[in-house]
Amino acid sequence: MATWNSRGLRGSTLEDMINRTNERYREKGLALIQKVPTPITPIKIDKEHRHITLAYFDQKSTVDYIGVVQGIPVCFDAKECSAQTFPLANIHPHQVKFMDIGAVQGIPVCFDAKECDVTTFPMQNVHEHQVRFMDDFEQQGGKAFLIIHFTSEQKFYYLHIRQLLRFWNRAQEGGRKSFRMDELDPAYFFESSKGYLVPFLEPLSLDLEQEQER
Repeated sequence: MATWNSRGLRGSTLEDMINRTNERYREKGLALIQKVPTPITPIKIDKEHRHITLAYFDQKSTVDYIGVVQGIPVCFDAKECSAQTFPLANIHPHQVKFMDIGAVQGIPVCFDAKECDVTTFPMQNVHEHQVRFMDDFEQQGGKAFLIIHFTSEQKFYYLHIRQLLRFWNRAQEGGRKSFRMDELDPAYFFESSKGYLVPFLEPLSLDLEQEQER
């Protein structure tokens, strides 16, 4: 089982430079690139400094960064090399396969998934940084949305960022801090079907069709 010890990972100059560059690109509206965290399970924790000192990887990492540049989905990894010869052992087959797959039919997408056990969805389940990221992502030409599972009704809902922003702004302006199922567009409810547990490509396709008509 692969593990890492934080004493050997005290910062990467290349990563820091890329992160700062991505922040600058976002500020200028040129691109929206996010660092992809690698899922880990902590083994040892320095309680005094609240740092993870030893952990194991839950799964293989894919690439370091993913995002969208002016409507073009991008993903890339970052490697440092101290010699003039780059060893291909630094690149893994699962990373090559991931980069070769691409996005959803060439369309960059980002979404979050929420469960709700009543027919009223509280806006406190959505955080400002998530709304801001999805709005920026949409501005870059991608598609951003929430998938809400209304467990009491056994139905899913595709909430695109435009509709989310209406509810968000209403709450920020002192209005309702939630929205009801009957406020939602019936066309964007969907259920498990055809062997797919959460077939979100169907409402995504509808969203794209209606976008072309607007």
